[in-house]
Formats: sequence, structure tokens, C-alpha cells
Amino acid sequence: MQGIIDSANNFLWSYVLIAALLGAGLYFTITTRFVQFRYLKEMVRVLGDKSVVVDGMKSISSFKSFSIGAATRIGTGNLAGVAVAIVVGGPGAVFWMWVVALLGGATSFIESTLAQIYKVRDGSAYRGGPAYYIEKGLNKRWLGIIFAVLIAITFGLIFNSVQSNTIALAFESAFGIDRLIVGAAVTLLTGLIIFGGVHRIANFSSVIVPVMAVLYVGIALVVIAMNFSQIPAVFSTIISSAFGFEQALGGGIGAAIMQGVRRGLFSNEAGMGSAPNAAATANVSHPAKQGFIQTLGVYVDTLIVCSATAFIILVNTDYQSSGLEGIQLLQSSLSLQIGDWAGIFVAAAIFMFAFSSIVGSYYYGETNIEFIKKSKVALNVYRFLTMGLVMFGSYAGLGLVWALADVFMALMTLINIIGIVLLGKIAIIALKDYETQKNQGLDPTFSPGKLGIKGTECWDAIRKEHDKVS
Repeated sequence: MQGIIDSANNFLWSYVLIAALLGAGLYFTITTRFVQFRYLKEMVRVLGDKSVVVDGMKSISSFKSFSIGAATRIGTGNLAGVAVAIVVGGPGAVFWMWVVALLGGATSFIESTLAQIYKVRDGSAYRGGPAYYIEKGLNKRWLGIIFAVLIAITFGLIFNSVQSNTIALAFESAFGIDRLIVGAAVTLLTGLIIFGGVHRIANFSSVIVPVMAVLYVGIALVVIAMNFSQIPAVFSTIISSAFGFEQALGGGIGAAIMQGVRRGLFSNEAGMGSAPNAAATANVSHPAKQGFIQTLGVYVDTLIVCSATAFIILVNTDYQSSGLEGIQLLQSSLSLQIGDWAGIFVAAAIFMFAFSSIVGSYYYGETNIEFIKKSKVALNVYRFLTMGLVMFGSYAGLGLVWALADVFMALMTLINIIGIVLLGKIAIIALKDYETQKNQGLDPTFSPGKLGIKGTECWDAIRKEHDKVS
């Protein structure tokens, strides 16, 4: 079983997915005229935008949708995933994680803007994502269903196994608690949140995500300050490992690129088609605003949180001889810097990071179950399956869990990239419309009919309500 999964991973990642991800990122960077760099200030500004009030809708603000997206992004990929990338691919993998984030910012803008354009109203909330824009924009419901099945399995089930696996390992290392006990506790907490719907998920994420990110980055800054003289050497190691002659001779560059792209995608999700599900929930006046918001999420995830983990590990020059991997390597590295209590801190941090990811990942699955078929029974079955996989992940082998995650992540990413490349021109039209209105001194609003964009029926109601407020 493991051999079959590893063969599939090697094929998908070695030849197909890396080219698709980097190619799409470069393509969208050029066609949007470097949107991910030009609008950094605007990304921060729109984070504080108020929701557009629509009759009968419960408000999901830009910040709350950002938090849902960040909840799934900022998780084990930022901690255990970075450690795995460094051990397997060397320090140069960190450089390629940065490349994925910088190019992926443009990809994230496109997919999240499309999610807003083609979102649908579902009772008192909005839903959307790749399955929805593939159906409405490309008129290919069958492909949308395939994507929906893949993301429901990938996020609600397999990725949540990865998250609970990391939590259990961290608590076992820090406190000696049996992994089954940790798994049972996490499973019960998961049930309490996911049976409450998207608004409980949004409220939970908007509180826990900022707290956990600030605490973790704060500790990382302390470590960096303690080892400030080593920072140039760490940068030099990362760059030389990414391009060095010695690495080229040993095949290390290929390993660094593969691990950097693989773990970078798992961490920031740019192009994967996951964050658009969060982007679609927001009540905003223009779709491009959520494009900006989710691009900011990519930067926070990789350039800040992942980099923090990398520096904690790499200032410990003996990390290679430790024989540790994953979250336990991070715990050991941090303990060397700030004392034995670091293991406890990392266990607490990984609980907050990973548990919020479990909750956010479940929502992505829920949205796509609803796309396939609206059924309360099906949704409840999916909730119990999610809880079951959370329990399973707490004691499953690390290698099998990560390998399964990689395969399913690759398949859904390929489908999403096909969709956004074919629909990218729609998002670019929306971006140009946003720029035109901003240049006129307006707070941009979206009128798809005027732009020749079809299949966006929910925006008619939004437009009417905005006109009333104006």
C-alpha cells in the first residue's frame, strides 16, 4: 500500500504538479501585472472592511473569512511540515517554499476572486469555491463534482488525520499522554464545533487564529534575537542549499524543490482550491477584495509563520544528527534555545494551530458535500466520518498519513488549476473594474452584468441592497 502511494506521489510531484503550480503562478503574476505585490497596502486595508448588509443574511466579514482561510493554512504544515521539508529536502526547501508563496499570491488572488464572483446563497450564508465556479463558469458540473469529492476527502478526512496526528505526537512528547487519549479529546472538541455550522466556525477561527499566530511568531522572534549573529549564516545556508554546486551533484536541488513546493502547497494552499471556499463566505462589495484578503493569508502563512519555524530549526546546527522528524524536531530545537518548557509551548501551539485547521478543513468539506447534494443525513454522516478520521489520525503512522495527504492534494490541485486557467480572464476583468473604481475615488462595488459576466445570480441581490445603503 505504502509503495503504491509513494509511486503515485513521485509521478505527480516530480513531473506534473510542480510545473503546473509554478507555471500558473508565473502566468497569473504576469497577466495581473504583479497584483500580489502592487496591492500589499490594499490587502491590509480591506481586512477591516465592514460586511455588506443583505436582507436575511448573517454577516461574515472580510476578517472572519480571512480567519477561516488562515485557520486551515496555519496548521501542521507551518510547524511539522517545515521540519519534514528541511530534513528530507535540506535547508534549500525553505527557499522554494518562499518562491511558491510569492508566485502563489497571484494564483490565490485569481481563485479567491472567482469564488466570490460565482458564490451562491444558501439560507443565511454564502457558499462557493472551485466546484461552484467550475460548474457556473465552465458549465461542467461533472468536473465540479469530482473536485468536490476530492476536497471533501482531502480536507475533512485525510488532512484532519494529519492535524490530529501532529497534535497527538506533540502531546506525547511533551506530557507523555497516550495518543489515543489525546485523539479522543480532540475528536469530542471537533464535534462540538462542526455541528454548529459555518457561523460558529467563523467565530471560533476569528478568535483563535490571531492569538496563536502572534504567540508563535513572538517566540520565534525571541529565538532570532538570541541568535541574531547567526541570521546571515542561516540565509546563506538556505540559498546555497537551493542552488549550490554540491547539492546539484548529489541531486539535492531536486529534493529541495520537490519538498519546498510540496510542503509549501500544503502550508499556504495557493492554487489548491481550498481557500476559495472560505473566500466565498464573506459579505463584501466587490469580489477582488477577497482576492486581496486571501493573498495576504498566503504571505502570513509562509513568509512569516513558516519562516519562523525554519529559523528556529536552522539556528540549531546539529538538527541533522538528532534523528528526529516532524513536530518532535521542532520541539527539540526550540528546547535547546529557550529551555525544556519549549516542548510544552509547542504542544500548546500545535494544538491551537492544528485544531483550528481541523475545524476550517471540515468546513471546506461541508461546502462541497452541499454542492454535490443537499442532504441533512449526508452532512451528518460526513461530520461523523470527520470525527472518525480525527481519531484515526491520532495513532496512525506519520509516513502513511502524509503520503495519503500528498496524493489527494495533488489531484484536487490539478483540477483547480485547470479551472482557474480557463476562467482567469473573468477574475482579471474584475480586477480591472476594481482598479478603475478606485482610481475614481470610489469604494468599488460589483455589477457583473455591466462587465458581461454571467452565472452570478446572487450578486443581483447584493447590488440592490448596496444601492439602498448608498
